[in-house]
Amino acid sequence: MDLLALADFNLVARHGGFGKAARATGRPKATLSRRVTELELALQLRLFERGARALKLTEEGRALYERTALLLTELDETAAAISSGAEKPRGRLRISAPLLFSQTAMGKISAGFALKYPDVRLEITTEDRAVDMIEEGYDLVIRVNPPPDESLVGRAFLHDRLVVVAPPDIVLPSPSQPVPGVVRGGAGSETWNVMTTKGPTKIRIDPVLVLSSLIMVRDAVRAGVGAARLPISLVSHDLAAGTLMHWGDVENSEVALWALYPSRLLLSARVSALLDFLMQAFPKGTPEELAAYIGG
Repeated sequence: MDLLALADFNLVARHGGFGKAARATGRPKATLSRRVTELELALQLRLFERGARALKLTEEGRALYERTALLLTELDETAAAISSGAEKPRGRLRISAPLLFSQTAMGKISAGFALKYPDVRLEITTEDRAVDMIEEGYDLVIRVNPPPDESLVGRAFLHDRLVVVAPPDIVLPSPSQPVPGVVRGGAGSETWNVMTTKGPTKIRIDPVLVLSSLIMVRDAVRAGVGAARLPISLVSHDLAAGTLMHWGDVENSEVALWALYPSRLLLSARVSALLDFLMQAFPKGTPEELAAYIGG
């Protein structure tokens, strides 16, 4: 494939027309049109629908643009870095991160990263849904236990697990007796499978409070409302101080935080820098490290 023709195609697609691309770059309109036509002939695909007044990407053209625009940008950045003798992180870096990690750690992480790399403009969006990186323009996403995705690669940089905690004045009951509980999500009776110091047991929960975030759940448990399932990193300081009691670990509740990105090929300096920064912040990736980072 002719990379110059591909670059011209991306130029036209980004500006929304041959004339607009020509005016923005000083390139001849006829040259851009010819190069795009040559690319279409080489691929045996129509990339644009050419109307009398408008130019619109075909479905194939949009797919090609979405898959190649980032790669061409990385090529430009790599060439610029090589010509200058050093690759320095710069430019905009868009990240999507889950709510709890954002609330507890991303503020400190982003501040430290911004101080270390002042030429990078960091933008962080907080949401738990699985965003479409390419369609929504993210450079990196942080996800909890993500399902396999052939279009993304990455690494796990943190691990955590759920524990059942309660205020000191609430005693762990027998399996047949329900205990007041603070839960995240839908209401209704629940049974938790927990590994205690005496072995596995079941804890019946009467949800007296249903909340939408784990920070809210933790604060309610601290106030004495009831028991809850929470990440150990979020309550380890309370357990150490004795203000909350550890009833046991929730079975099969291990979680991993992954940093994901579209491709290892030509990974930008700014994404590489953030990955390194995360690994330096959590070199072992343990819940204890996260707890210390949150409390530090």
